[in-house]
Amino acid sequence: MKTSTKYAVVLGLLSAVGPFAIDMYLPALPAISADLDATTAATQMTLMVFFVTFGVAQLAYGPISDMIGRKKPLYFGLAVFALGGIGSGLAPSIEWLIFFRFIQGIGAAAAMVIPRAVIRDLHTGVEAARLMSTVMLVFSVAPILAPLIGSLVIVPFGWRAVFVAITLVAMLGIVLVALALPETLGPERRSRFSFATVRSSFATLFRDPRFLGLTFIGGLGLASFFAFIANASFIYIDHYGMSPMQFSIAFSVNAVGFIGASQFAARLAGRHGFNRVITTAVSAYAAIALALLAVTAIGFDSLPVLMTGLFLAFSCLGLVIPSSMVMALEEHGPIAGVASALGGTLQFLTGAVMITIASLVFDGTSLPMVAIIAACSVGAFTLAMLTLRRRTQPVPEPAE
Repeated sequence: MKTSTKYAVVLGLLSAVGPFAIDMYLPALPAISADLDATTAATQMTLMVFFVTFGVAQLAYGPISDMIGRKKPLYFGLAVFALGGIGSGLAPSIEWLIFFRFIQGIGAAAAMVIPRAVIRDLHTGVEAARLMSTVMLVFSVAPILAPLIGSLVIVPFGWRAVFVAITLVAMLGIVLVALALPETLGPERRSRFSFATVRSSFATLFRDPRFLGLTFIGGLGLASFFAFIANASFIYIDHYGMSPMQFSIAFSVNAVGFIGASQFAARLAGRHGFNRVITTAVSAYAAIALALLAVTAIGFDSLPVLMTGLFLAFSCLGLVIPSSMVMALEEHGPIAGVASALGGTLQFLTGAVMITIASLVFDGTSLPMVAIIAACSVGAFTLAMLTLRRRTQPVPEPAE
């Protein structure tokens, strides 16, 4: 296996740990609600608390990985994640499940923020976009396979078995870090360990409007998908009458579109420049989301229309998200861990806000979810116009 391919597989699988912990138990949400005698809002809280801790904990892992290297924080995070998985599987009430999902979120943050910093350690420009796109390809197996695996586990063994499987995923991650991922940040490139250095790094990023703009362009795209995640199982299963297995397949369709589009990100950026790729894709994303909102708002309640609109919108995000991630980290190589951490935190907190709103306005139909997705698309479009107004030349291919 080529070294770049090996890194892409390892980094993609590590990045998928957190999403796997989300997507695999989505088919079980109605069952969890019934088994633990919990309301829909309380059950959705197990998602929201995971997103919040998943986002906030990245603020710690990023600076630490810049100071002591990438591998040790990964080991720690995956171990905490496994502990949270065991506790979630044994939770006797919805309150305990929420608590252990909180623990899981703390651990999962390491597997999200550090792989992106590793990519920046290794490459910049088109090569970074190419590796990021390949990582996204592997990463995207989570929304395709996780709900299917979750359904296959839930039917014979119940929803608690999902967390046993999630714990095994964490253990696999530890093995991959030990055997297949070298340390990409040598001692000579590490930041000096001090609070002043960390504070200075965060201040630099908060003063960079381009970094913040790119972060929230991708963040609003992710947030729209998070709103879908929070409501999808209740809409597809309860409203449209799908079985958990049918829901898993319908859910996976969106990931196929995202994967397919993401594989063209590096090639299109090399030819047309990142600015044009992002602005074109985010414009299409907003147009599709607004059209879907209009159709839904007039009362056309059609599952095929909903699935088609979401497939097209999330396919556009396959170009937006990896490209915006690469651009946001491009100019911050010396503090890639901090930049990845702050970007991830801001994006996942945005997602947590959207999950909260989606939970509060959920009425059993698809309209509130579609409205939130459309609002996110308009926000991303507006930020893209403000952040990327100046056109850039195509990014040159690096010399062989």
